Amino acid sequence: MQLASSPITRDLVLIGGGHSHAIALKLWGMNPLPGVRLVLITDTSHTPYSGMLPGYVAGFYDFDECHIDLRPLANFAGAQLVLDRAIGLDLSENRVLCADRPPIAFDVLSINIGSTPATITVPGAAEYAIPAKPVAQFLDRWHELVDTVSRSPQNPLHLGIVGGGAGGVELALTMQARLSQILQNAGEPTANLQIHLFHRGAQLMPNHSPTVRRKLQQILMRRGVHLHLQENVKVVRGETGAIEVCCESGLTVKCDRLFWVTQASAPAWLEKSGLATDSNGFVLVGDTLQSISHPQIFAAGDIATMQRYPRPKAGVFAVRQGQPIFENWRAFLQQQPLKPYQPQQHLLGLIGTGDGKAIASRGEWGLGPFSALWHWKDRIDRKFMERFCTFPQMHPDMQPSNADESPNPTMQTTMRCAGCGSKVGQTSLERVLQRLPKGTLNNDAINDAIALGLDAPDDAAVVRVPSDRLMVHTLDYFRSFLADPYIFGQITAHHCLSDIFAMGATPQTALAMATIPYATDAKTEETLYQLLSGVVDVLNECQTALVGGHTTEGSELALGLACNGFVAPDALLRKGGMQPGDVLILTKALGTGTLFAADMQLKAKGRWIEAAVRSMLLSNREAANCAIAHQTRACTDVTGFGLLGHLLEMVQASSVSATLNLAAIPAIEGAMDTFSRGIFSSLHPQNAKVSRFVNNWEQVRHHRSIPLLFDPQTAGGLLLSVPETEASGCVEALQKLGYRHSCAIGRVSALELGMLPLNVVL
Repeated sequence: MQLASSPITRDLVLIGGGHSHAIALKLWGMNPLPGVRLVLITDTSHTPYSGMLPGYVAGFYDFDECHIDLRPLANFAGAQLVLDRAIGLDLSENRVLCADRPPIAFDVLSINIGSTPATITVPGAAEYAIPAKPVAQFLDRWHELVDTVSRSPQNPLHLGIVGGGAGGVELALTMQARLSQILQNAGEPTANLQIHLFHRGAQLMPNHSPTVRRKLQQILMRRGVHLHLQENVKVVRGETGAIEVCCESGLTVKCDRLFWVTQASAPAWLEKSGLATDSNGFVLVGDTLQSISHPQIFAAGDIATMQRYPRPKAGVFAVRQGQPIFENWRAFLQQQPLKPYQPQQHLLGLIGTGDGKAIASRGEWGLGPFSALWHWKDRIDRKFMERFCTFPQMHPDMQPSNADESPNPTMQTTMRCAGCGSKVGQTSLERVLQRLPKGTLNNDAINDAIALGLDAPDDAAVVRVPSDRLMVHTLDYFRSFLADPYIFGQITAHHCLSDIFAMGATPQTALAMATIPYATDAKTEETLYQLLSGVVDVLNECQTALVGGHTTEGSELALGLACNGFVAPDALLRKGGMQPGDVLILTKALGTGTLFAADMQLKAKGRWIEAAVRSMLLSNREAANCAIAHQTRACTDVTGFGLLGHLLEMVQASSVSATLNLAAIPAIEGAMDTFSRGIFSSLHPQNAKVSRFVNNWEQVRHHRSIPLLFDPQTAGGLLLSVPETEASGCVEALQKLGYRHSCAIGRVSALELGMLPLNVVL
């Protein structure tokens, strides 16, 4: 965990969450280096464990059992998790180029992204075949196939697999076992399933012993898999309702699905960046797992080729490299000697046959298939995955055992000033402002309204106010709940602009107030750049200008925006104005409070947090316009006080009562799980005091969904009071605009004398 008392002096950036990096992240969390900021860039928050994937295809494991959830692992390691795809390296500036965000600077870089599908040069294959990698995309197509067979088991199915290496053979075995079981359960003949395996070599699995190859070939043939050896696929055609596989020999086979499991390769951007690579584009590394051309860059797993010890691309080798690469990161950062690593000569392969058995393979030796070998493999794999499911409790103030080994010990004792002495330096700030994207606001009214903005060195921004408009002001500020400053900047901007939209106004300008963690000037500048880049990206989308702000140093990242907007007097939306008979509409699902509380405790799944982030990154701008178009009478955004707290403000301002349909209220994926485990936001108990305004509280208080009513939201949705005649059209329009959780959740009624203003029905 990054210590607040340790100013940031170095950036260690990891690209990819492969096996080596996953192990190294766990080790780093146990023994971090003070002053080192750790950043993990990955295009998926769940890393498939290669050892269990065949078992997953066969139906022996569920998703969570065979995927490493990188978000809690990154949290434990104190790493910023950046969900994006690396597309290049700028080695002159030591920056990682990303697909959807600004470049990320590094002092030390480590690459563990595995391999990618080899360029498919066979005509028609790229269009009609399903590549085995990326794994996530392959699994999506596999799930579709399983669903299709489950729904229509009576239909004949012909599958093709190109590639007779270990991957293709294991895939054929596990697919055959899983699909045959579905057919048997449905009472259909297994002869409905035909699998064709195409391989250009004379024998399957060339990297294994003749004994193992012979055993697996016998099993495939016994299971009815059609083997086409020494067959080179030359073209793939899309026929009506089928795929035609044409080989050089003249063999032609029609398939319903075709899977491509040939040799994978490295992404082209590695070689283009200037890194030394082998003939296949994989990063060439020495015995210390450092690039032979750039010593500040490490690589491990399939993406790396050890210059003196070339080995097959297999997960067994990647797992063994986790500890060595972790130790050499630390040594390099501390300017200490690095340790050479020599991989084992032979690997022990345990190859599942899809039926609860496995074959052991090592060098020229082979054994099986036996059930005992599968159980042994299963125990090994589950033990490996357990290390990423449980994390030791570490007190946030706990000092690492080697706290005196900071890369820059002098930074540890520097006294940090308060007051204006804590501001980010003028030179750093100017450089950040120069690097920020210059938003081209295609709005003459806004451009004309800004008399003095960021381009002027005056003490304050100056904005012209139209005489026929009201100015709407709002301000919000909070500590970061995400380690990624760019995404945090985006979410904060959406959250702060939401008050403007909720009042029917159009935002015009914003001022930013940022607190940046203690660091060297260069690291402070990088954090501020990432943070404000996120802010500016959102402001530009909303045709809103950043006109100034204030920065300060502190122990943790925090950000706020003061936003201004204009609205015509007769178009102003307020919390008051609800009328009996109105329908209550909520535009977003609830649950960000409990989910991020769970995230802090390392108890939230990565996909839950991803769902919450997607919700928070959805602007309320179009929802507000839709609400106005459907004659909304009252509106507010659901934020810190929770749904019930904000609804209470509305009914009290309107002198009406409201009834909520608890079953209709949508929850973000995972929120009900975290509630059931007793995980609540720290603000939840305060929000729950609103329950005293609920008439039937005693009857509903124990329902499992009740916590949703008090959960504080960040960048939450809008709560609308819409005339009944407009309600269904409003919900339909909102869903078409992308607010897919939008729904009617209750009704407004007259306030009865002596009754409380809120009711909840189950």
